[in-house]
Amino acid sequence: MVNKIVGWLVLVPLCALLIAFALANRHLVSVNLNPFVPVLESDAAGYGVPLFVVLYVVLLIGVLLGGIASWFAQGPHRRSEKHWRREAQHLGQELETQRRRNGEARATTHGDVDDLLELR
Repeated sequence: MVNKIVGWLVLVPLCALLIAFALANRHLVSVNLNPFVPVLESDAAGYGVPLFVVLYVVLLIGVLLGGIASWFAQGPHRRSEKHWRREAQHLGQELETQRRRNGEARATTHGDVDDLLELR
């Protein structure tokens, strides 16, 4: 509940600032996609795009590249979590077979093992 309130307290002003920024920066800027031709020598001035669109696209590309980089960086952690989850399920099954051999009536599920190991 507190996370939602804090999220709203951060998200609403941030969205308001982004909208105000977009409204204040509607003038067109020249975007040239060839970095090797100096701007003064180019015949074509480039593409006229509103400044806020350029900045939002750059921001979106940065967020996507950061997300991809963190996804690759977390690969070993995901692999080890998958390994330990399989190990916990294997041990849970082994525990069940031992309990059945000993005649204990209580049967646990894999969810109980996951809860005990705090995997979920």
